[in-house]
Amino acid sequence: MKFSAFCFTFLMSGAVHAETIKLLTEEYPPYNFAENGVVRGASVEQTERIMSSLGISYTLDILPWARALALTEKQPSTCLFTTAHDEDRDNRFKWVEPLLVDRMIMVRKLGSGVNPTTIEEARQFTVGTQREDFSANFLKRNGFPKVDLATDLEATAKKLIAGRVDLMMTSEKTFETMRDQGKPVESALVLKGMVYGMACNLDTPDDLVARMQKSLDVLIADGTQQKIFAKYGLRTDD
Repeated sequence: MKFSAFCFTFLMSGAVHAETIKLLTEEYPPYNFAENGVVRGASVEQTERIMSSLGISYTLDILPWARALALTEKQPSTCLFTTAHDEDRDNRFKWVEPLLVDRMIMVRKLGSGVNPTTIEEARQFTVGTQREDFSANFLKRNGFPKVDLATDLEATAKKLIAGRVDLMMTSEKTFETMRDQGKPVESALVLKGMVYGMACNLDTPDDLVARMQKSLDVLIADGTQQKIFAKYGLRTDD
């Protein structure tokens, strides 16, 4: 069953925070995705635990990334995940992090022969990514002349496998999930690391953000985050 937009609403009883928080995410397995009518993923589980531990009422919607990002900037009491915390986004949101730390990677179709060894060499190729994704900002800052923008990760992956783009940018762990699912892809160029978290609208109260951060810190400190990663087959030894 394919989801172009999926809405899943949680209403927690006895909420301490009177206002409902809108949580937005995208189809980006293994971190956030819809499966058989249920929103799942390594970041989803962490976020649910944070909100539940604080007794906060919330809704959770899966939307195309560019739309979700725009709504989060405009709407109070809205947070977006799993969001890469880069220079362009730093002052546009309040942050709760890390939901994960991962490396960016350029991926090629298996056996394509596309083999850049540096960013400079990669510039000669057409690179696919998603609109308003952190990687689109990276490609723009680094002067890539041929960038193909799609609505979501699935569309970009299909273009790569069909030979319509030479490379695609994603996180290393997402690439590993694609490969483990049998998609004909392989690593082409590993880039720098990135911190991912929840990006909240600037009107979100500081005390609420601080409580959310403290709850995430506990998940990390007591090993829960690592257990969630393992549940979704994410290696944590690098």
